[in-house]
Amino acid sequence: MSEHIRTELSDGVLSVTLNRADKKNAITQAMYAALSDAMERAKADDAIRAVLLRAEGDSFSAGNDIGDFIAIGSQTEKPFDMSVFRYLKSLADLDKPLVAAVKGRAVGIGLTMLLHCDLVVVADDALLSVPFVNLALAPEAASSLLLPAAIGHQRAFELFALGEVIDGRTALAWGLANRAVPAGDVDATAAELAAKVAARAPNSIRKTKRLMRDAEALWVLMQREGEAFGSQMKSPEAMEAFTAFTQKRAPDFSKLG
Repeated sequence: MSEHIRTELSDGVLSVTLNRADKKNAITQAMYAALSDAMERAKADDAIRAVLLRAEGDSFSAGNDIGDFIAIGSQTEKPFDMSVFRYLKSLADLDKPLVAAVKGRAVGIGLTMLLHCDLVVVADDALLSVPFVNLALAPEAASSLLLPAAIGHQRAFELFALGEVIDGRTALAWGLANRAVPAGDVDATAAELAAKVAARAPNSIRKTKRLMRDAEALWVLMQREGEAFGSQMKSPEAMEAFTAFTQKRAPDFSKLG
């Protein structure tokens, strides 16, 4: 279990907390492994009725830890062996309610994991984005299907292609969240919703969620996305984007095609 992922079970709710506030909760492969452990435990343990995803600090997640992701991704010939893919599969497979409490930044997978949540509470001033194209990458977590399904093709394409940010109020209006509340109320509101759903008939809840989601189809799509993501990671476009990111400048794709 990574020191940067904390879990606590109380009254049927497993709280899973991203605990790397000094790095805006950017997620490493070790953290993905710990998150996978938590989701797999939640599915298997009848004492767990719901899962609450939250984060310490002022941001939900800055997305992948870029340095960690590049280092590990460039060394493996089998990207599906990376812990991130185990986590994605655990999200697809989870048949118990998943509730998220989102404050501050939710970037990349910090947003796309919310598409697998059943109840989402955002701070009204939270900032959400999926800047995959900005890094010359491709969508993941079945977001190429789930995001357009949630908010429509045009809005989803704009978020993917331009990498622009939406706030919590917009996320609520577009259907990405159930509640948008002041940042100070996010954790309590999400915990209240998690407790309510945990008190419902557990088998009824699980069957309802299974009927609403096709876990096998989501995993098939995640693997297709992973192939696109992996090929882009090794592309000249991505090398330029990563170099520009570390040099704090805008990438120049004018000579690439």
